[in-house]
Amino acid sequence: MSLKSVMLSLLLSQAMFLCGLPFFLQLLLYLNPLVIMVVWCCILLFVSFAVLYFRGETVRIPRSLWQSALFSYSLSLLVLLFFRPEGQVYSYNWIPFSTILSYLSNEMNWLVSFYNLSANVGLFIPFGLYLLSREGKEPSAKRKFLYPLLSISIIEICQFVFRRGSLDVDDLILNMIGVYLGYILHPLFKKVVVLRSGKVKA
Repeated sequence: MSLKSVMLSLLLSQAMFLCGLPFFLQLLLYLNPLVIMVVWCCILLFVSFAVLYFRGETVRIPRSLWQSALFSYSLSLLVLLFFRPEGQVYSYNWIPFSTILSYLSNEMNWLVSFYNLSANVGLFIPFGLYLLSREGKEPSAKRKFLYPLLSISIIEICQFVFRRGSLDVDDLILNMIGVYLGYILHPLFKKVVVLRSGKVKA
């Protein structure tokens, strides 16, 4: 990864983030303030990946660093899901596609609708990438379906039990779509990110 690519990634990502900041700040009405940091990181990573891909460059990352990053990312998502601003009304939905259709029909604030649809898909793409990037034999189609399904279902059930966020079958559907997008994007991921064994050197 060249210095030029690093500078270009930083310049473009920060410009995108600053342009969207007035909209991102509105999310604080519905979500934990940590959402701003998550959005910033996602923009930075997406832009960096795009820059490296189109410039034909790669970045070598220790597998341990990749695993640590995903662990930290997972903790951030759990905070967003379970620690939200006070005063929000708890809700649940068992009817498939009803929430998705309400978002698409402009019944809610367009920013909230866009964020919920895109975040429920996009934020779960890394888990699809991670599952296929683990060392050893690629998991079977059955495991690629069951692992994320069970994990996401447990999170949704915990939200129901502890009355945090909302239990919504449509969230499960969107999250699974995100994981499968990760599977689809994995070949592109491998062209840019080279995972190597070993610990991070001090």
